[in-house]
Amino acid sequence: MSAAWVVSDSWTMTRREFAHWGRRPVQMVVGLAFPVMLLLMFGFLIGGGRGIDGEYVEFLVPGMLALTMAFGLEATMTAVTQDLGKGVIDRFRAMPMSSAAVLVGRSVADMVQSALGLVVLAGVGLLLGWRPHGSPAATLAAFALLLLLRLAMLWIGIYLGMVAGRPEMVQAVQILVWPVGFLSNAFATPEAMPGWLGTVVEWNPMSATATAVRDLFDNPAAAGGSWAGDHAALLAVGWPVLLLAVFFPLAVGRFRGLSR
Repeated sequence: MSAAWVVSDSWTMTRREFAHWGRRPVQMVVGLAFPVMLLLMFGFLIGGGRGIDGEYVEFLVPGMLALTMAFGLEATMTAVTQDLGKGVIDRFRAMPMSSAAVLVGRSVADMVQSALGLVVLAGVGLLLGWRPHGSPAATLAAFALLLLLRLAMLWIGIYLGMVAGRPEMVQAVQILVWPVGFLSNAFATPEAMPGWLGTVVEWNPMSATATAVRDLFDNPAAAGGSWAGDHAALLAVGWPVLLLAVFFPLAVGRFRGLSR
């Protein structure tokens, strides 16, 4: 099978996902609006209540950007389980097309949607007073780290979606994703937490990405002092790469075994 064939089939599957956006605009809008609602809620209710609106917004927006990339796992799982439940993936596997195209198309479409979500959320952050004070190169590096985290979450979602098999099972994963997501430094610094909890929070992959992008944006960050806090950029790369090394082959292997 030639590389051109794989690319052509993958692009076809990607366009299929894009076409779904046009047929389900409400779902697309809700997916983009939900992180904005969280940002507004925490920015005005929590930040405003503490009397530090401006400073807190600059701390909050990078955390929300990282959290949104992690929560994208649920959307990926839902899409995969829906295709499995309807027998769509089985039909694709029976067609004369590259088997890799199904997963590649899914991942490309999700990454494009995630990039769009970052633009929307960052735009709302700018309206609220958030500013990236770092250089243009540092700002681009920050968004690259965010998308790297999303890429890792994406392949976790693909694998878990194939393991779950049914859209109803996504709710069970949500019970785990939300606590893990909030057990990060997206909304508060580890220094404000009990010692053991602060340590757990600092080693959360989302915390590493949030801290790293805050540094790149030159936004307020935690006081630091711990190894995880001082090496956030290293962890922001290392955690997603490790997760990809684990879940990418698991997802590919699970996909190949669907017809067995």
